[in-house]
Amino acid sequence: GPAVSSGTHAVAAVHPGEDKMKALAIMLVACSAAALAQAPETAKADLKDASGKTVGTANLTETPHGVLMHVKLTGAPAGTHAFHVHATGKCEAPFATAGGHFNPGSKQHGILNEMGMHAGDMADVEVPADGNLTFDLLNPNVTLKAGAANSLFKDGGTALMLHGGADDYKSDPAGNA
Repeated sequence: GPAVSSGTHAVAAVHPGEDKMKALAIMLVACSAAALAQAPETAKADLKDASGKTVGTANLTETPHGVLMHVKLTGAPAGTHAFHVHATGKCEAPFATAGGHFNPGSKQHGILNEMGMHAGDMADVEVPADGNLTFDLLNPNVTLKAGAANSLFKDGGTALMLHGGADDYKSDPAGNA
């Protein structure tokens, strides 16, 4: 089945920096279909859980080395959570609609897997007991540039998800997250 946990999730609405729109979704401990500029240098997302409560924000910035993600969580579940880009920009609770991990290179899952990793595989995030965390993450395997094979703005979009559990960094296809 899809590599999506059934744990707590949050929905993200992304706001474009330009008028021309292209579909994409971003999810964090959640998910939501959203519209983005066709050739954005940045994207912003309000993160909401399955009940619609805002639980954070995400700012994505195109860099010469990949996409820099600045995420601020407020009231997220405490603990270790896998953090992945998913292949489909459709986010409906329980978020299985986001599909598997974003994998334009057709590799296996896992940072520690010799046959991997997916472009959407990223490091786990440790949320403290109060549920508040601000972190930056660079994903060198994705871009915001329209038309690229590894673009987060591909046809059908993509989704950003903070899973309910940790990633073991090696089990294919989803790291037991």
